[in-house]
Amino acid sequence: MAVLVTGGAGYIGSHMVLNLTDAGETVVVLDNLSTGFDWAIDGRAIFEQGNAGDIDFVRGLIDKHGITEIIHFAGSIVVPESVSNPLKYYGNNTATSRNLIEAAVLGGVKSFIFSSTAAVYGMTGLDPVVETTPLSPMSPYGRSKLMTEMMLADVAAAHPLTFGVLRYFNVAGADPAKRSGQSTPFATHLIKVACQTALGQREKMDIFGTDYETPDGTCVRDYIHVTDLIAAHALLLKHLRAGGESTTINCAYGQGYSVRQVVETVRKVSGIPFRVDEGPRRPGDPASVTATGQKARELLGWVPQHDNLNEIVESAYAWERHLMTRNR
Repeated sequence: MAVLVTGGAGYIGSHMVLNLTDAGETVVVLDNLSTGFDWAIDGRAIFEQGNAGDIDFVRGLIDKHGITEIIHFAGSIVVPESVSNPLKYYGNNTATSRNLIEAAVLGGVKSFIFSSTAAVYGMTGLDPVVETTPLSPMSPYGRSKLMTEMMLADVAAAHPLTFGVLRYFNVAGADPAKRSGQSTPFATHLIKVACQTALGQREKMDIFGTDYETPDGTCVRDYIHVTDLIAAHALLLKHLRAGGESTTINCAYGQGYSVRQVVETVRKVSGIPFRVDEGPRRPGDPASVTATGQKARELLGWVPQHDNLNEIVESAYAWERHLMTRNR
């Protein structure tokens, strides 16, 4: 019995691999290294370089390693890029997922866990969303993820495959032991950008929009520590293995923080008053995106351990400092 983790050389996927190997699981990582890093893959895992959308290749891995579950992280994630290059997103996300699901069915895989996104909700207003909130994605990125959710539901109704969908909100932070973190040099995540600016890797950072209907005029997001997010995956895997029904769950704390609050927290943690410029809104940015996270708590017994913006920023900042040392 083994678990296949696609995108296991990437930010979130590498943390999943750490969680599984720490628990003594047999883990196979499938990654094409287009955005991931081979050094980020835990040495206890088996690494297979290839494309998650290659049906024959994945079928071979399922047979070779006795794979019984798939946790699918591989894909493209930058919303503005999805608008300028939608075919890339429908290829890397939707089409690849479709082929991976087919390989899973053909190989007799029992369970499939999918990394989805809060972007499936679109403009949500200021109230926290729940899993039954109407879905109205505003970008090809969000639509490409929603299409995969729909495919999973249809396939599970026709085949003996159970699935779990986890809709992420704003993932941040790093492994407390500094074994992995957000390592993409030009990632667009706010906390990473702010940390890099504090460390002098960027001349300055920008705040896009200061006139939203939020307490301080800047966008509000629900930031979740990557370690807590991965804990939800592990609990979902346990749920499915125990015969639990297929389900879709939001991964969030239920507490939003504004862009200004994040910037000030990074300034406080770093002790550096780095430059921040204010500009106009970006098209399509919702004023606020938060979720209750109640279903994860009730169904899975999920208890967040790092629900604190200071702690999230401290781990992210420590990882950026570690990367500077590592890359010398």
